[in-house]
Amino acid sequence: MTENFNSIYSHGFVRVAVCVPHVRVADPAFNTAHTTALATRASEAGAAVALFPELGISSYAIDDLLQQEALLDGVLAGICQIAEESRLLTPVLLVGAPLRFENRLYNCAVVIYRGRVLGIVPKTYLPSYREFYETRQFSAARHAVGDEVRFLGDTVPFGNDLLFRAGMTGAGDGAAGRLRNTEGGSGGSEGEFILHAEICEDVWTPIPPSSYAALAGATVLANLSASNITIGKSLYRKDLCASQSGKCIAAYLYSAAGPGESTTDLAWDGHALIYEDGELLAESERFADHEQIIVADIDTERLAQSRMRQTSFNDAAALHRSQLKGVRTVRFDFRTPGAGGDGTWPETSAYRVNRLRRQVERFPFVPSDAVRRDDQAYEAYNIQVHGLMQRLRATGIQKIVVGISGGLDSTQALIVAARTMDRLKLPRKNILAYTMPGFATSSGTRSNAHRLMEAFGVSGHEIDIRPSSMQMFRDIGHPFAEEDPEYDITFENVQAGERTSHLFRLANYNAALVLGTGDLSELALGWATYGVGDQMSHYNVNASVPKTLIQHLIRWVIATSQFDEAASTVLQSVLDTEISPELVPGDGSEEGPAQSTEARIGPYELQDFFLYYISRYGFRPSKVAFMALQAWGNRSQGLWPEFLPEHKRNEYDLAEIRKWLELFLFRFFQISQFKRTAVPNGPKVGSGGSLSPRGDWRAPSDSSAAAWLTELRQNVPEG
Repeated sequence: MTENFNSIYSHGFVRVAVCVPHVRVADPAFNTAHTTALATRASEAGAAVALFPELGISSYAIDDLLQQEALLDGVLAGICQIAEESRLLTPVLLVGAPLRFENRLYNCAVVIYRGRVLGIVPKTYLPSYREFYETRQFSAARHAVGDEVRFLGDTVPFGNDLLFRAGMTGAGDGAAGRLRNTEGGSGGSEGEFILHAEICEDVWTPIPPSSYAALAGATVLANLSASNITIGKSLYRKDLCASQSGKCIAAYLYSAAGPGESTTDLAWDGHALIYEDGELLAESERFADHEQIIVADIDTERLAQSRMRQTSFNDAAALHRSQLKGVRTVRFDFRTPGAGGDGTWPETSAYRVNRLRRQVERFPFVPSDAVRRDDQAYEAYNIQVHGLMQRLRATGIQKIVVGISGGLDSTQALIVAARTMDRLKLPRKNILAYTMPGFATSSGTRSNAHRLMEAFGVSGHEIDIRPSSMQMFRDIGHPFAEEDPEYDITFENVQAGERTSHLFRLANYNAALVLGTGDLSELALGWATYGVGDQMSHYNVNASVPKTLIQHLIRWVIATSQFDEAASTVLQSVLDTEISPELVPGDGSEEGPAQSTEARIGPYELQDFFLYYISRYGFRPSKVAFMALQAWGNRSQGLWPEFLPEHKRNEYDLAEIRKWLELFLFRFFQISQFKRTAVPNGPKVGSGGSLSPRGDWRAPSDSSAAAWLTELRQNVPEG
């Protein structure tokens, strides 16, 4: 990691820009000036890559003018000027130009960095159908005789098999980026991004060149396109780019010609797109009459983690290894934007790369977009219901025993149980629900429990666990048996154990199944009583549902009127209740519960954030802390789910984030795995969202958290 914690480039992000300049038909000087102006804007934004449209220096739709000497001379002069002006710019530039080699004319992407042409990529597939007749002017990449050309006084790699591999450095030598070597093979490692270029039609084919490039290691795929517009074509473009970025587990940058292109027979909409692994990060305004530049930050470490985990991606690379052996890698030293010539990070130059140009969801398990959020809630809710339906059918059991505390988790389990009975056409009275007050149960949660059981029409009961708990205290000689207020972990676990013991014996007695209520967040933190406690059940529908998602699922049930008004009213009351285990009595001075779960183990909204990025992507703690600061550091920035009231829109400084992340790392990696190793069955709800030892997370129960804690303490400032 580089020295500046605040820089995006210290955490595996790469800023990319797609530019749509104003062009003038067959006027290389004009087009060069507008290209360099947008390249300068991309540099001022701290970009590492700037992509321009196909044949942007000459303009695209000029047909036989492409073969005119005066125009080709003007294009060469333009490329020379762009290369010279690039010496002081931060990005690798990809510009489109018609270039002549080997007595042939090629439609080329010219890759330029800090005064040097790193390579030239000719178009692979030339369209000659409908309105396109490129084979009239151009030769395809396969017609090239050599793999190097003389260009602007230098020998330059030439071909559609080039990967441009950037070695990140904090500072350069003050001169141009140095071309280190060209060789076969590729891969990818920390501190590098690997770039590939293809041109327009190439991605519309069954096997685009970028597919092989991705299998060979490329993470940033760039498409220089002109792409005229017809009705419906923009949606197909987006589908194509999303699909290619998703299948290749890569970023995909797409440009299209904009204002000024010839409209003799065609029209242009200037459509620019940036995707990452199937997700749209940025999109230009279409049909704009002005120049545009869109910017987004690509997470190359996330892409590398996803590729490493997706074995089918690597199987495909192995299957096509003969084709990949021919891939050539152009290595160059890339000077990190923001770093000065001596490697330091002066605020005046680094500020542009301190704020991520991408949306970091505060609630990664709960999208801020209302449509996506509701779609995911519908799916999660029905996954839970169908999981429980199948378990009841498979066992032949028709009754459920569930403990109802009046809190979030047991409420969600009750909702799922009720809908399951409805779907199986069984009476809800087959749900044997028990609230079991202990020594610290509040009147609010007890009232909520009874109201829930009544509203959902289940068989509601109450069992006071205090007598059986007192017997246990006497049996083991605990001081509380003699009225000594010793509220230790044994005091808490005796109550949790008595509840679970009652539930299992009730299930035996009634030929029923014990429905678990513990959630994913509690499993991650080990916030559960092992064995004869809330860690155990016959089947747990909440096993892969984090606390923040459970809160939203209950909100969704209310908002979509899944049940009647009486049920919705008490569900809202549950949402408004502070999260507490209610196992330790207070002294009567507190307005709320004597125990606050989040005061002990941290805000669930932060802990779920940490859980998502550490378990799903394996990110370093320092990167997770950086992303958490981007998401939570300023409550006035970024998107909030509209249902969250102002007083619950929290923010956290770096010191708080570091504190709770340190606690998460210790609990997650060192002290809680043995509980997860023995979790009961339960349906996986989200991708990468299960800690079951039979699913997404398999780990030893006696590991150390030292490596993660050391990385955090070394690389995250204390404030």
